[in-house]
Amino acid sequence: MENDGPSRTALVTAYARAYHQIADRPQIFTDPVAARLLGVTAEELTELGRPTTDPLGLAVSDRARRLFFAARARFAEDAVAAAITAGARQVVILGAGLDTFAYRNSRADLRVFEVDHPATQAWKHERLAVAGIHRPETLTFVPVDFETQTLAAELESSGFKRTEPAVFVWLGVVFYLTPNAAHATLEYIAGQAQPVEVVFDYLQPANSDEDRAHQQARADRLAGVGEPVFSYFTPDDIAAQLRTLGFTGLEDHSAPDLIAGYLDGSAGFEGEPSRALRTIRILRASR
Repeated sequence: MENDGPSRTALVTAYARAYHQIADRPQIFTDPVAARLLGVTAEELTELGRPTTDPLGLAVSDRARRLFFAARARFAEDAVAAAITAGARQVVILGAGLDTFAYRNSRADLRVFEVDHPATQAWKHERLAVAGIHRPETLTFVPVDFETQTLAAELESSGFKRTEPAVFVWLGVVFYLTPNAAHATLEYIAGQAQPVEVVFDYLQPANSDEDRAHQQARADRLAGVGEPVFSYFTPDDIAAQLRTLGFTGLEDHSAPDLIAGYLDGSAGFEGEPSRALRTIRILRASR
């Protein structure tokens, strides 16, 4: 990613979630803060939502991708809500980007830790100030440059307690890590005091020549903007890794199924899901 601002994928996600608020009905996920954080109006979002003017490569105008970003966020925050009900009072958002959960959280007893690259967090600080969005006392920014720092050291020095239950939200990140780096993070999460949960999305290998070509072309585009894809997992492989680490409760969904689940069985888009969604899965694991 660039060292002077947010990653492209962080912007893609934020714009898609903001446009979802005005473009999609029924609405899967409610986020009144996203547009304010970006500094865009409904009119500007509508203009960006036209395929010919979408500067983020159809992230805004592609309904299927928008719905997945919304469903992914909803799934994660539903898991957070369930973990809070079970007693967790720590939420760690890994690769937080322009996530807005902490600014919508109304619980004074819930600590939220946003972990991300220092450049993304610096830009987010600026946007929060310009937008007049209050930074709650329950939020802690944890800047981590993984080239020179470790998650364990930086997170724990920020007040995070390893001896207390927690839920980790890790969206839009695993694909950009090597398999070893992804496993190391899961191993760290597994070492948290129980109960602990993690929600993350991942890519599975395409299973046809046509889909493999599309998957490779997308990976090439991402590499071209400095965000190369390094890992793919089959559902069986990731489940085996998680069980080895002690996770017993596993809930794994394909992107199209996740969307349909929030829309009463409707896929939310006509015909087959876009190829970009066929290989995306999201998983919730607990121990």
